[in-house]
Amino acid sequence: MASEELARKLQRRLQREEAEEGGPQPAPRAAAAPEPEPEPAARAPLASADAELSAKLSRRLDINEGAARPRRCKVFNPYTEFPEFSRRLIKDLENMFKLYDAGRDGFIDLMELKLMMEKLGAPQTHLGLKSMIKEVDEDFDGKLSFREFLLIFHKAAAGELQEDSGLMALAKLSEINVALEGVKGAKDFFEAKVQALSSASKFEAELKAEQDERKQEEEKRRLRQAAFRELKAAFSA
Repeated sequence: MASEELARKLQRRLQREEAEEGGPQPAPRAAAAPEPEPEPAARAPLASADAELSAKLSRRLDINEGAARPRRCKVFNPYTEFPEFSRRLIKDLENMFKLYDAGRDGFIDLMELKLMMEKLGAPQTHLGLKSMIKEVDEDFDGKLSFREFLLIFHKAAAGELQEDSGLMALAKLSEINVALEGVKGAKDFFEAKVQALSSASKFEAELKAEQDERKQEEEKRRLRQAAFRELKAAFSA
């Protein structure tokens, strides 16, 4: 107690001497106010915890309202995630996916999907293509992964796609008929594919026959015109 009183007296004496000299003197270290500890470091974990809690509450609300997107597994295994598809069907879908993955990056982007739909004979508008991707885009990256590609055929076979949607057109026009092979046990994928290929071959044969018929008509018309010109020349001579 005496030491504290002595310290206060010394401090007052120093202050008086400082006032008399008229110049500021450095304050003694004992009287210096303690430096405030930085708060951002303490607040950072709190802000992170608040953000995490907010994200969890938001997802819970989406789940309750039926609007939550299913979370993806870290390692994708098509055989376990789509057990309704046979191994042969998944391999065939994988080959189709790789065929249109021109960038070889494991995704089908907007332009690659545009080319796919054009080759299948069902071209889509820019908005239509974006809508197709959005319907199965689980990670919101604006392109189709192989899992999301399989999801198209899963939804088509389960009747979860609109009949006039672009995704339904993709599923129908691909030579892989999931309705015959995929969901809930089809007899034989090979037979389904042969049937699809036979239908395509029949269509091509009919188209070729029409083209040959038009060529024959053109040839007959040309011969008639030539004969008419010769006859006209003979009468004019």
